[in-house]
Amino acid sequence: MFLAPRHAEILEMAKEHGRVLVDDLAIHFNVTPQTIRKDLNDLCDQRLLNRIHGGALFPSGVQNLEYEARRLIAANEKEAIGRAAADLIPDNASLFVNIGTTTEAVGQALLDRKGLMIITNNINVANKLRIYPDIEVVIAGGVVRGSDGGIVGEAAVDFIRQFKVDFAVIGTSAIDSDGALLDFDFREVKVAQAIMANARHVILVSDSTKFERTAPVRIGHLSQVHTFITDRCESEAIRQICVDADVQLIETSI
Repeated sequence: MFLAPRHAEILEMAKEHGRVLVDDLAIHFNVTPQTIRKDLNDLCDQRLLNRIHGGALFPSGVQNLEYEARRLIAANEKEAIGRAAADLIPDNASLFVNIGTTTEAVGQALLDRKGLMIITNNINVANKLRIYPDIEVVIAGGVVRGSDGGIVGEAAVDFIRQFKVDFAVIGTSAIDSDGALLDFDFREVKVAQAIMANARHVILVSDSTKFERTAPVRIGHLSQVHTFITDRCESEAIRQICVDADVQLIETSI
């Protein structure tokens, strides 16, 4: 397929970083935002990118984005979501922290807490928190995924089932319009389901780009969580699910 030079460069930038933003591209190419919007629309019409508010995503298909690309997507939004989730967790609490770049932002925001017991299947969270003497870190056993340091599999599920904790912090790769929470790896999903089943209060953390994505494996449903924290929720259907299921919706950009 032939692409104009600017289109080809935009596509490479999206592939590298996971997403591109109109304002950033306009500055980079020294053109108007209107020109960039047309470029993105053309690329989306060719199904090379997926349009989102203010930019476009590199399409995931049934494959997850590389870990570093996911970490960079909506980094500021994830930081704010992490702080909002940490505000719900008091000192001396016990909690699960699941795999994901947004859950890692929650872990970062918990560094000043005292007396926490954190059980995690996320090596990145464990490595970050292990040096803090006021936080006890317990790490699950199982198969370590080389791509992102997630621990998955039946051994991890069995380990999680030994606990009953105050809070669970979970992420998701995609949120469907009907409230389904979706992911890519069925082994990871099994661990997430065990985490949800063994916590008194489940906190879902997810930035708004997850409304634009899809994934093939069902974790559960939005109605199964107690608190949903995102930067913004523009879906009236999702808002209604939260109201009907008595799920607290927290939007950090409001």
